[in-house]
Amino acid sequence: MSLVLDPTAQDLLFREARTANTFTDEPVTDEQVQAIYDLVKYGPTSMNQSPLRITLVRSPEARERLVQHLAEGNQKKTAAAPLVAILSADNEFHEELPNLFPHFPQAKDAVFGERSVREGNAALNAALQAAYFIIGIRAAGLAAGPMTGLDFAGVQKEFLDGDHTPFVVINIGKPGEDAWFPRSPRLEYDEVVTTV
Repeated sequence: MSLVLDPTAQDLLFREARTANTFTDEPVTDEQVQAIYDLVKYGPTSMNQSPLRITLVRSPEARERLVQHLAEGNQKKTAAAPLVAILSADNEFHEELPNLFPHFPQAKDAVFGERSVREGNAALNAALQAAYFIIGIRAAGLAAGPMTGLDFAGVQKEFLDGDHTPFVVINIGKPGEDAWFPRSPRLEYDEVVTTV
């Protein structure tokens, strides 16, 4: 069976997708980020929770504050990337549920009244949305460099509040010179899928 999506789009979104380590100095505009979000916001989450929150780091001062919390191997590329996004999970996402999940507005309190329940759901569903966001970056003709080598508690204290849990930082831009490491192997279908 073949896929419905055009092979060129398949390549752009998946087969040619790589973590970029260098970028050109071409800016990433607010309009580009808006277009990316306006596409990926339709990706499904459980009960339409939509807990992902995106903090764009643009100013040199904010960039300097962020870089100090990154692992040494991530500092230089983040300092040079045209745009950096801190992705976090909003643990108070349930406040939006009466609007986002209108056929069960009671879910806000009936299902998500406890903070521990919200945190688990926010983490999973924000991670789903982060994957959509990376695919959206690719769809915009840009490259993404997601990173988890950082001091998350430090990033939270520096940029967020106690209700937002950061979980990945993404460098965004046009890929620069020697942007890619060699392609790493992938698991094959029969190594991943089991039928019972």
